[in-house]
Amino acid sequence: MQLSTSKIEALKEQLATPQSIVILSHTNPDGDAIGSSLAWAEILRKQGHQVTCIVPNRYPYYLEFMPNISDIVVFKNDDKGVAKEALRRADIIFCLDFHLLSRLEQLGDIIDDNQHAKRILIDHHLDPSEDFDLMISYSEASSTCYLVALIIEKMFGIEHISRTMAENLFVGMMTDTGNFAFSSVTPDVFRVVSHLAETGISIPDIHTNVYNSFSEGRARLFGYVINRKMKIFHNGTVAHMSLTEEEMRRFWFQQGDSEGFVNYPLTIKKMKISAMFTEHSDFIRVSLRSRGNIDVNLFAQRYFNGGGHKNAAGGKSFMSMEETLAHYEKCIKEYAAEGML
Repeated sequence: MQLSTSKIEALKEQLATPQSIVILSHTNPDGDAIGSSLAWAEILRKQGHQVTCIVPNRYPYYLEFMPNISDIVVFKNDDKGVAKEALRRADIIFCLDFHLLSRLEQLGDIIDDNQHAKRILIDHHLDPSEDFDLMISYSEASSTCYLVALIIEKMFGIEHISRTMAENLFVGMMTDTGNFAFSSVTPDVFRVVSHLAETGISIPDIHTNVYNSFSEGRARLFGYVINRKMKIFHNGTVAHMSLTEEEMRRFWFQQGDSEGFVNYPLTIKKMKISAMFTEHSDFIRVSLRSRGNIDVNLFAQRYFNGGGHKNAAGGKSFMSMEETLAHYEKCIKEYAAEGML
């Protein structure tokens, strides 16, 4: 994958002098969102820029090991108004790992208060909006962390990736590719990973911290969801699972505990689509995964006002859980009738 030379030159021009910069990422930030934000912030600070990283809500507890993660401002918990002040005085606002400002939820309204800041997108989701002054967006990229690594290589040289940057970038590349198992993984991804490894990062330790550091409650919740809440239908090719707020409280739910649950039904041989529905106070979050040519990005856009990638997408429902599940099953029948499944 080749980055646009003209866009890299435009980015260099924007960063030619020290700026006040804010880096934003999406609600429910994952490893790719956090990793790309922290690595990009570090290289920008080395160039003399003042940088504040902001996320709308808390990141999962199993990412707390990531270098410099304590520097991130969590908007939901920002009693001192650090996020608002940083956004007010920002010269540049970088948007990493999301393609629509609606992914910021309430934080998105505050961005509109600053009309002079340049908005720059670095992302790999399909169909980005046009609300940006510069878009470095490649849907074929396996992760935003991979994109950030390529941008750093192009602008400064890959040797400028420090060990802390490498660790953060590796987390995002690993988690957004299913441990380098998805179709988006290319030979160049492994080339970049080899450079990250050369900085001295411990890949086994990173893997353990991300995948083997869950709580007991999460383990019991997973067993409950698979045993009691997984429904398989459409001749064994479609599944859905759901969690209500009451069920999450019962298992001492923490942010990130349901991460990865939606992938598990796809380990069943005939499975084509899996969905996870998680209840929040005023909506139900929808997570969708698929195999092969089954396009859940289109499914999410059509039925749940969402989007994402071809094989991984999400959206929201504002109906009750019972109504949402019935709606999903009806939509699956319609999708199948059109030959999309």
